[in-house]
Amino acid sequence: MSRPAADRTLPPRRLQWAGMAALAAGSVGLDPTWLLGALTLALLVLAALKLVEARDRGGRRLVALLQLLVCGLQAAQLPDLLPSLVQLLSAVLALAGLLQLEIGLATPWRVLLRQSLQVLAAALPMALVLFLLVPRLEPLTALPGPSARAVTGLSADLDPGTIATLVDDDGPAARVAFGDDRPPPPERRYWRVLVHERFDGRRWQRENEEEEAAPPQRDGPAGRAAAVPLEAAAGRDQVWLAEPSRFTAVPWDGRSGSADPRLRIEPQGELRLLRPAIERRSYRLRPAAAALAWQGQTPGPETLSLPAAANPRLLALGRSWGQLAEPAARLAAAQTWFEAGGFRYDRNPGVLPEQDGLDVFLFEQRLGFCGHYASAFSALMRAAGVPSRVVSGYLGGTWVVPVGGASFLELRQSDAHAWSEVWLPGQGWLRVDPSVWASAGTDQGPAAATARADSPQASSGWRWLQRQWWGLDMAWSRWWLSFDRSRQEALLEWLLGGRHWALGLVILAGVALGLLGALVPWQLRRHRPRRDRIDRDLADLLRQLHQLGLEPRRGETLEGLCRRAAAVDPRLAAPLQRLARCHAQRRFEATDPRSTSARQAADSWRRSMQQLKQARRSAIRQGNGCGP
Repeated sequence: MSRPAADRTLPPRRLQWAGMAALAAGSVGLDPTWLLGALTLALLVLAALKLVEARDRGGRRLVALLQLLVCGLQAAQLPDLLPSLVQLLSAVLALAGLLQLEIGLATPWRVLLRQSLQVLAAALPMALVLFLLVPRLEPLTALPGPSARAVTGLSADLDPGTIATLVDDDGPAARVAFGDDRPPPPERRYWRVLVHERFDGRRWQRENEEEEAAPPQRDGPAGRAAAVPLEAAAGRDQVWLAEPSRFTAVPWDGRSGSADPRLRIEPQGELRLLRPAIERRSYRLRPAAAALAWQGQTPGPETLSLPAAANPRLLALGRSWGQLAEPAARLAAAQTWFEAGGFRYDRNPGVLPEQDGLDVFLFEQRLGFCGHYASAFSALMRAAGVPSRVVSGYLGGTWVVPVGGASFLELRQSDAHAWSEVWLPGQGWLRVDPSVWASAGTDQGPAAATARADSPQASSGWRWLQRQWWGLDMAWSRWWLSFDRSRQEALLEWLLGGRHWALGLVILAGVALGLLGALVPWQLRRHRPRRDRIDRDLADLLRQLHQLGLEPRRGETLEGLCRRAAAVDPRLAAPLQRLARCHAQRRFEATDPRSTSARQAADSWRRSMQQLKQARRSAIRQGNGCGP
């Protein structure tokens, strides 16, 4: 069964299939369980199916438009540097496939790609206007639940008693860049992620992430700590790039704030980002004007809850400290007891028994890593009547100064750490890292991690290249995230001076100027005399003949020059004859350059020029002296 004639006259589909492959590569990382991600993937599949069955120009135009729509949806979800480059490639290929349908049956791919880039350049003024003036939208979907498809070095349940050996995972966890390009001091490199408040005598658990969370908390004091000076607020902008994980909670310093509606600070001090957890997530934090609400949040009864039948020796020791009047004195007594108790930090402590495992750790084994110490110390504080909980996140990090791009602090899964938080009246929640008391003077634990933070470290060639790329990626993210909603509102306030009624007029004027800036150069180029292109093509042919040693004679026509060139090498006769005929048709026939005959003549010229160049290269390879 033969294809319809219309299909035989259409150009190949290679450009559209190449654009489809680029779109598929750019869809890696999208969350299909999220509404926008599912819509993007569905449109991509529909475009591919339509391309398979399309048999006319209308069908292929629809494919190109679907490709551009998918590219825009990808840009809304994946703004990082590498996805943005893939999206740019996808847009160029989609436009090239669309232009191939419109401007010629055999247009060279270089011409198509060049014209596609020109179309994108013409659209830049409009894109800039929309980026600057159109208000940022709130998140389109509710906060997604956890996903088990990606894994990090953190766990929702902290049960160190079941871990015999702590094995390092050197995979990337997150990166953070600071506004002044200076690393934080080592003692401030505690990056909280998860807060574990429920304790069953063996494991610490966090609240269910799928439960309805409290309203987002903003900067400012709250609760009993309203007038109490807490830990100093962070004084620098931060841009974070967090790798995929199973949690919507993301790393942060616990002191910064944000006006981004996608970020939500939970009452217990977790920072949650309204983005799919399996995507790599980027977010920006700013200096907080005052202590955050979570730091002064009054503890609930769950922060003192202890099972009565588990770890009796731990309960007895903690209750003996509870006889001290001040909670600060109970904390000091615990520190003294740990420091004098012969505890050692060890990454291979062995498994603790199921029953009364913390008693075995505290009074017999006295050997463990950060999870053991945070778990046991928090339980002792609860027994002493001091509200406490366990926090897991990352400690330390490596400061990286790449050759190009932005400097950043690199966190890896091997930097995962656990510590405790206790509530003291008048001070709020305070961080206590009991593993420091056991690791001092050793090459393990938090003391060694902070000591290694900025020391020169050798890295493999792949790690070095990875860090250079990450530096560029971080610089792109800092630029992209710097113009957030707050800065856009400041720009509009400066432009409008509080006259919000004028916002619509400003946007309309900006759109009009953007369209004018995009269309005027395009129209000028479109209506440029077609003889400019004809003259350039003729100059290209004359250069080819000059390389054959031929120069036009006074009064000689192009047809005569081509006959003399054909006499030098008869293999060039056919393309030279067609070129002379095409030139006469394009030069002397009064045709509209957009007409079918003009396009066909231009296509015939390009094909003939390619055949002429191929024939010359073949003659040169055969060594017959044709050409220089």
